[in-house]
Amino acid sequence: MAKPNPADRMPAAETGEPVPRALVIMGVSGSGKSTIATLLERRLGWPFRDGDEFHPRANVEKMKSGVPLTDADRRPWLEAIAAWIDEQRSRGGHAIVTSSALKRSYRATVIGDRADVRLVFLKGDMALIERRLTLRRGHFMPPSLLRSQFDALEEPRADERPVTVSIEPAPGAICDAILSRLGLERDRPDDEPT
Repeated sequence: MAKPNPADRMPAAETGEPVPRALVIMGVSGSGKSTIATLLERRLGWPFRDGDEFHPRANVEKMKSGVPLTDADRRPWLEAIAAWIDEQRSRGGHAIVTSSALKRSYRATVIGDRADVRLVFLKGDMALIERRLTLRRGHFMPPSLLRSQFDALEEPRADERPVTVSIEPAPGAICDAILSRLGLERDRPDDEPT
């Protein structure tokens, strides 16, 4: 039996939405998905998986070579993310996962009609993200593919119930804004810097 999670007793967000069981953190490469998801994991105590872990090896090799992925390349990746979310939910647990989820059709696979899975869109302009990418080391996504990501990006619409946040503030402030808008405010752990 799953251990009770304090988040289950929290009130719904101001919008009347149910308290989410899973969060999909989306945005183009370099928008801060992993950083924000890690902070949310720490604050909520929910398991976090980086969406990149679900890519088949062939996808990783293509991206390393500077070749953009096709929709056919992405399908098994998106289905694997959705399966992990469903596995967590079926056990009564929670989940946080990152995914670029650039197109509405991708988000339909990952989130679909799951009312307890919420989308968090980390929004930033290309110049800021390009600066961040040039400083990042050891990631398989080269900065040269950023333009293709912005070209493919279909920003979430209202019917997708996104929580859209700017990536300009400090990560802690972004995390606070997400938690507040989702009705998931928790006391800050003593060891987390303000």
